[in-house]
Amino acid sequence: MNKTKKMVFLSLLVGIAVIIHIIEGQIPVLFPGIKLGLANIISLFTLLILGWKETLIVVILRTIISSMYGGSLSTFLFSITGGLLSNIVMILLYKYFKDAIGISSISICGAIFHNIGQLFVAAIYIQDFKIYIYLPVLLVSAVVTGFFVGVAVNFLHNHFKAQNWLKN
Repeated sequence: MNKTKKMVFLSLLVGIAVIIHIIEGQIPVLFPGIKLGLANIISLFTLLILGWKETLIVVILRTIISSMYGGSLSTFLFSITGGLLSNIVMILLYKYFKDAIGISSISICGAIFHNIGQLFVAAIYIQDFKIYIYLPVLLVSAVVTGFFVGVAVNFLHNHFKAQNWLKN
């Protein structure tokens, strides 16, 4: 893929991730802090097809743009901390263990660390680390949502490979 095509494709991925993030923000949640994490489909997909640098670009730009359209400074801090920690973990797992574990397992680990990062920001914000008592609830949701995000990424990646869209 030449530089121009790569930049256009990366821009499309950022745009799709922002749209998914904004739409997901409109879905009511049953428990505080529990979301589907659908925009992470784009982040993990970017890791598989473009690499770690582009993945971090997608996460950072998605967070900045989404926060401008529907968030506050605290929303930005929660999102950027969780997003960066999550994606760094997924990048490392993919780089060193992609042959040993599947995409869904990598996604689950990313979801877990996203929650850990957000709880860290919350603990600093409220100045009480007892908030980590909520972690077991978040871990259950991370396993479920991370699994489905991984399945979606696997499907998307296989579809792109089957259509030969990744060769040009």
